[in-house]
Amino acid sequence: MTLLQNLTVLFSDTWPVNDNLPNTLLTLTIVVLAISWYTWMFTNRDRRFPTPPGSKGLPLIGNLLSLDLELHTHFTSLSQIYGPILTLRLGTKFCVVVTSPAVAREVLKDHDTIFANRDVPAVSTVMTYGGKDIVFTPYGPEWRMLRKVCVRDMLGTATLDAVYSLCRREIKNMVAHLYNRVGSPVNVGEQMFITVLNYVVGRDGGGGGREGGDWGQFRQVVADVTEQLGKPNVSDFFPGLAWFDLQGINKKMKEASLKLEGIFGVIIDQREKMDRLGRSKGDESKDFSQVLLKLKDDGDAKTPLTMTHVVTMVVGGTDTTSNTVEFSMAKMLNKPEVIRKAQQELDTVIGKTNTLEEPDIHKLPYLNVVFKEVLRLHPVLPLMVPHCPSELCIIRGYTIPKGARVFVNVWPIHRDPSIWKNPSDFDPGRFLNGEGDYSGNDFNYFPFGSGRRICAGNSNG
Repeated sequence: MTLLQNLTVLFSDTWPVNDNLPNTLLTLTIVVLAISWYTWMFTNRDRRFPTPPGSKGLPLIGNLLSLDLELHTHFTSLSQIYGPILTLRLGTKFCVVVTSPAVAREVLKDHDTIFANRDVPAVSTVMTYGGKDIVFTPYGPEWRMLRKVCVRDMLGTATLDAVYSLCRREIKNMVAHLYNRVGSPVNVGEQMFITVLNYVVGRDGGGGGREGGDWGQFRQVVADVTEQLGKPNVSDFFPGLAWFDLQGINKKMKEASLKLEGIFGVIIDQREKMDRLGRSKGDESKDFSQVLLKLKDDGDAKTPLTMTHVVTMVVGGTDTTSNTVEFSMAKMLNKPEVIRKAQQELDTVIGKTNTLEEPDIHKLPYLNVVFKEVLRLHPVLPLMVPHCPSELCIIRGYTIPKGARVFVNVWPIHRDPSIWKNPSDFDPGRFLNGEGDYSGNDFNYFPFGSGRRICAGNSNG
């Protein structure tokens, strides 16, 4: 269903036909927004340089009615018409789409500081933390504190070494569970989600309880939150209409957010009980949630780590990991020769009777390139998280106004036939020559982004 069809249903259901007051208020709001937008465009551009090319769209609503909900493929089609940097006007929102390595380099490296902020979606502000997480927090002291917590304290060598036994235990539990299910269908994504979450919060996932249950509910709530964040939202295109919540997205997000907070509250209570029990026995365990809670309690008063920061870090690390593993399994199942090569490498390097340990991962080049190829075809966020310039900027001779929403569409870059041979094929062998890394310096391949806002977990890739 296109956005036009969604809007038609929404506007017809929102108010009764005979109720004129809301319609009048809506009309006045739209007129004011239109005037504001044209004023903004007039004052936020360098007259020496035009804005990037793109379809002009209709007055006031711009390109909204032609917008496809599959944004990354829709933007790819538009780039074939207008080139590697193009514009769309979505209501009052001026949007720029980047679809080439050269332009991506200018935005994410050459002008990294200017584009280090985010265009925060309206729906994120209705959550309990109001968009103040590591993803949407403006570039500055608070964001640097969160980044430090992720890179140094949560994903640093000392922490990873401290929780390694827990990681090892949970992987063994998952393998044992899957082995006992031979001949029966399994939900790979769910099992990976449960494993990662047990690893993060320190719960023993052995025995029963791996089919659905509270962790299955947690995954569904995370999926609901992700779904609302990904929907094209009228409140973003016409900020003055956010109060009306025409699509009901804010309402659904509030409900999902409260569920998420409730579930995580139970997790924290369990974690604290485990800590007290462990201390009484002289056997205190350690996991990521414990690290984060300690950082929260011992944090700097000027840039405190809050409970909401802890929640978003945990959620961000579980859902993305499980989705990538699920894509990997699906791709390999459709390419038996890839499975055969991966198994042969494991048998040769590790042996059939030995257990794969973390230090062994770097000895498995073929398995590593399998994941590289999966992330080429299925980056976690095909459009990444939109950037927002803090000041007017000139890119490729075009004016990018301050406050624009800038999409870096990595999906077509990773499938560009001028860069990749047979780009639609799943072929891990293309990376065996050493090409492709997760540093963000190669703009032909940057599944974790680049620049200051690169994914905090890229160093663990």
